[in-house]
Amino acid sequence: MVGTIGIDDIATPSGQVREVLGGSATYAAIASRLFAPTSLVSVVGEDFPPAHHETLLSRDINLDGLRVESGKTFRWGGRYHDDLNSRETVFVELNVVDNFEPRLPESAAAHRFIFLGNTAPTVQMGVLDQVCDECFVVTDSMDFWIEGQRRGVTDVFRRSSLVVLNDQEVRMFSGELSLTSAVAHIMHLGPRAVAVKRGEYGAALAASGAWFFAPGFPLSEVVDPTGAGDAFAGAMLGSIAEAGQPTDAALRRAIVYGSVVASYTVESFGIARLATLKRSEVDARYCMFRRLVEF
Repeated sequence: MVGTIGIDDIATPSGQVREVLGGSATYAAIASRLFAPTSLVSVVGEDFPPAHHETLLSRDINLDGLRVESGKTFRWGGRYHDDLNSRETVFVELNVVDNFEPRLPESAAAHRFIFLGNTAPTVQMGVLDQVCDECFVVTDSMDFWIEGQRRGVTDVFRRSSLVVLNDQEVRMFSGELSLTSAVAHIMHLGPRAVAVKRGEYGAALAASGAWFFAPGFPLSEVVDPTGAGDAFAGAMLGSIAEAGQPTDAALRRAIVYGSVVASYTVESFGIARLATLKRSEVDARYCMFRRLVEF
């Protein structure tokens, strides 16, 4: 799992928290570890709290690729609106992430499944240059990079196995209004599959010329949607790695597992629920999910 580790300030209609552990790699790695051995590659500053470091260790995540550099840790602050589908970014402080050049340690370079978290395309390309061509690479991105570095994003997508974006980002990148046409535009670049995050409405997968849709799991309350997309991607890749091969059946099962883990993530602020989640709980909700869509 390659991406950011950060310290977040989050405000939602349910309340607010300050200086909690966050970042794309954090959510993805904790989610992935529910299914398969996981290594995390990122950078933090000298101010990174020991308690946050201990949280990652407690989940049995390999931290050989975590560097501590002079300066401050990446920080982000966000405030969600009442519908929880839109938010305002209060502040972003890149700090040590600004010059992040990930170097995969030997223990991580041996993995066949790679997640490129939401970082600059130049950072993602640097990781791709360090992994084998046979690796299954899942790539995430966002509107900021699509608008500002489209060519770089395109180059990364060409070398990815599976691209993960939300429905707005898929349309923005492709310039197509139809979701089907937008996804086809991305797949034409070379990825084997595209997963579309649809928030409370679930997720969709396009692979091998077919579509698969998973609804959102019905929840009575959503506390904090921060990191749900990263947890979805992490769990999805962890499930594929557990299967051993990215077959069509494994990809579909991974979409459901990703949706299940994301549904747990939003039940509390930050990683609080994700960090205590057990595989038995995931499998129990997975079974509920199967009954939910059976007809």
